[in-house]
Amino acid sequence: MLRSAGAKGRGKRWFSSALAPPRTRQEGGAASVLPRWRWAEPGAEKRSRCKLPAWFLGGGRRRRNMALVGNGAELEADEDIFEDALETISMPPRADMATGSHQLSSFHTKQASGQHRSSNVSRSASTKMDLKSGLEECAVALNLFLSNKFTDALELLQPWAKDSMYHALGYSTIVVLQAIMTFEQQDIQNGISAMKDALQTCQKYRKKCTVVESVSSFLSRGSLEQMTEEEMHAEICYAECLLQKAALTFVQDENMINFIKGGMKIRTSYQIYKECLSILHVIQKNKIEQQFFYEFEGGVKLGIGAFNLMLSLLPARIIRLLEFIGFSGNRELGLLQLREGASGRSMRSPLCCLTILAFHTYISLILGTGEVNVVEAEGLLAPFLQQFPNGSLMLFYHARIELLKGNVEKAQEIFRKCISVQEEWKQFHHLCYWELMWIHVFQQNWMKAYYYSDLLCKESKWSKATYVFLKAAILSMLPEEDVAATKENVVALFRQVEGLKQRIAGKSIPTEKFAVRKSRRYSPSLPAPVKLVLPALEMMYIWNGFPVLCKRKDLSENLLLTVEKAEATLQNENFSDYSVDDECLVKLLKGCCLKNLQRPLQAELCFSHVIQSEKLLKFDHYLVPFTLFELAFLYKSQGEIDKALKTLETARNNYKDYSMESRLHFRIQAALHLWRKPSSD
Repeated sequence: MLRSAGAKGRGKRWFSSALAPPRTRQEGGAASVLPRWRWAEPGAEKRSRCKLPAWFLGGGRRRRNMALVGNGAELEADEDIFEDALETISMPPRADMATGSHQLSSFHTKQASGQHRSSNVSRSASTKMDLKSGLEECAVALNLFLSNKFTDALELLQPWAKDSMYHALGYSTIVVLQAIMTFEQQDIQNGISAMKDALQTCQKYRKKCTVVESVSSFLSRGSLEQMTEEEMHAEICYAECLLQKAALTFVQDENMINFIKGGMKIRTSYQIYKECLSILHVIQKNKIEQQFFYEFEGGVKLGIGAFNLMLSLLPARIIRLLEFIGFSGNRELGLLQLREGASGRSMRSPLCCLTILAFHTYISLILGTGEVNVVEAEGLLAPFLQQFPNGSLMLFYHARIELLKGNVEKAQEIFRKCISVQEEWKQFHHLCYWELMWIHVFQQNWMKAYYYSDLLCKESKWSKATYVFLKAAILSMLPEEDVAATKENVVALFRQVEGLKQRIAGKSIPTEKFAVRKSRRYSPSLPAPVKLVLPALEMMYIWNGFPVLCKRKDLSENLLLTVEKAEATLQNENFSDYSVDDECLVKLLKGCCLKNLQRPLQAELCFSHVIQSEKLLKFDHYLVPFTLFELAFLYKSQGEIDKALKTLETARNNYKDYSMESRLHFRIQAALHLWRKPSSD
């Protein structure tokens, strides 16, 4: 088998490189040592082995159920066999990343200078990057990345991406991030290719087991051979690479095989993290000395924290299914692990911080109740914002925090700064365009909101159907003379939406399905288009924008005036098939405005009207369960917790097969988690 032969060859090359003397290169007439590499010293591997107790590293049932940390032969074979058997998309020929051009096609290629540039370094099989040097260079690359020097980070990592596990992880992570942000098929293919190379690099450093050791681990409680510190880090890097490859597998194509492959990778990554957590506990308990323990600890906390946090968000029925196949999620544990990781001194500390920030500023809002821990988010961001004052990611989260605090104008200013500080990755600009669009929607500055929605339609490929629908919805809020000035055809835009719908992991995107269904009121098959009522505010509700405005009474009052104007217009129109649905939508939006303005009795009347109209609805059946959620939130704000919980259970259990059902179930799960907590928590 070619793969086996390659594996044997790698061992010979590593052995020969370990014994070779350091090489130098001529630069400007003077010899200089190649940057940050060291050659293996005799006995170095033996000295660096971590003395783990035999009872912990033993076989038996525990070993059989886990991902078999260190047993690289079995995991690699399983992964390779599955890949070879089920690969359905042929990968295009790829130039050698180590020697060819490593720039992504979507990067703005530029010539830059600096001490960290390494793209022209001549590598040789006789050189080897040790763990210390790998960690040091990757920490430098991460700082470059967080300082918007994306190309510099890539050029520092690329020359060693096939020889150092941390260089491989860092390089492939940047390529994968680029692929996810651009959503270009070629970038996705590049990301998968880079991640495959990274997995192979990490595999070279993972613990190898002989056939005898593999068999004995199933037949007895014999101990697994001691793992070196390098092998432990290889497990963490392998798990991170596997998780990222799974994410790309989901978006690569919509067939079921890719869905299964992605699921298997996630499960393997999860099991490796669990085993690494157990190793971490043993090291801490026995006070085993390791030179880079804090880096291993940071990797474990990032992985365990992120897994627990994300799994805890899932609706109860999905959690029960995942627990059956070995997954579990604990939100408090996940946040604790990430907080400890963020406060540590490891290279992954900023990544732990960014994960918590994403949870507080995005996930808690879109998939939660909107009750955001702004204080913690601000405290976590402060030291990193000081370290990277012009970093795009840090500025972005700074703006999000200001927005959630109600400082809409300040957030707008910071988002604009985030756009101006770098030009290399336009995809960061798209994130800011999205936020600026919504800020102008909150302010009802429809022409500026249209401007940013138009930019997204032209430049971003994330969700064309959503962008075009939003552009048409925003234009629908303008007077006809203003729409004419834009030279846009609103009806034509709505009719484009259905043809732009895409699928990820074999499933349609819920917001796109919602947009498609709403835009059918403009279908050419109808005698005449049926105008949507407040479509921009309806989408603002779907994206949970009302909690953002609860701290701004002025904006909430202006929105209420707009909603009441639409309500009066509906009352003067002739009755149609859509009349009840439109009336209930307006009542829901009006109730949300009144709730923000601390007028609970009037808000409850609006919500009750929607619920009582349930049997009269013909199209927008989602309105009733979503209204029940708002009503439950209203009860909770008045101290009626039992009544609120009962209303949530009604919304969750009595309705199904409606638009945005999964998003509401996420929000209900978040509310149940928060509201059922004992007061001592």
